[in-house]
Amino acid sequence: MRDDDWLAQRFEENRPRMRAVAYRMLGSSAEADDAVQEAWLRLSRADTDDVQNLGGWLTTVVSRVALDMLRSRTSRREDPLDDDGERDSATVDAAALDPEGEAVLADAVGPALLVVLDSLAPAERLAFVLHDLFAMPFDEIAVILERTPVATRQLASRARRRVQGARAPSVDPARQRLVVDAFLAASRNGQFEDLLALLDPDVVLRADEASIENARIGRAQGAPDLVRLLHGSEAVARVFHGRAAHAETVLVDGVPAAAWAPGGQARALFRLTFDGDRITAIDMVGDPDEIAQLDVTLLR
Repeated sequence: MRDDDWLAQRFEENRPRMRAVAYRMLGSSAEADDAVQEAWLRLSRADTDDVQNLGGWLTTVVSRVALDMLRSRTSRREDPLDDDGERDSATVDAAALDPEGEAVLADAVGPALLVVLDSLAPAERLAFVLHDLFAMPFDEIAVILERTPVATRQLASRARRRVQGARAPSVDPARQRLVVDAFLAASRNGQFEDLLALLDPDVVLRADEASIENARIGRAQGAPDLVRLLHGSEAVARVFHGRAAHAETVLVDGVPAAAWAPGGQARALFRLTFDGDRITAIDMVGDPDEIAQLDVTLLR
């Protein structure tokens, strides 16, 4: 039996991440605090002796609470604006966050993005927030949404397209393609400074489980060590430095990206988010099911 002091300590260790998740789900500091408090009440009433990953359990609980709050808000047609207005998402608990939380905050999540998130259906918002901002695997998100992983991937993809469209209403695909070409060339040729110049200082690299496993298998051939979430231009540049020899520029859902496509079949994707001529996020996709859901066009 786990004692109350131990549970309280573990809860406080996970509070910053839970609040970050709840804030991005709800867009309100007060509601985020309410969701975290509800998670504590559920923890205090639950039998957690068999829970192996308490942090993951708490993230799941606070996500479900936030999802219920979003659905209730939608049914009442409430406007999900921050009711106290004291802080935006760029400053929420920044000092208390661990490196993963700091990376999430740095991922250009501000008031403008919250406005776009407010336009999404609750399930779309949860799938996008947990996968794209917190690198949670789709099979875990699917359990929360009570949907299949394939359906959950589709929700996140639909939300991602809306978010990217709202962030960049006047993008120049031709210019973005030049950025991808330059990024791949700098990677192949080991031009570290050129890589840094193309990456935003706060760039985020997200890798799915399939990409992490493929890198582990290919380590003897020079594949990099991958983790779910990596933050900062120097760390991300080191992953690609001297690599990407067989990657090529492609279009993914009409947006310039990179892919490893032996025999003309995409086996791994590098989806990019741009801010002008700089890359602010890279999503490594190795899951065949997810790749199959995307519109990939080779530009050979």
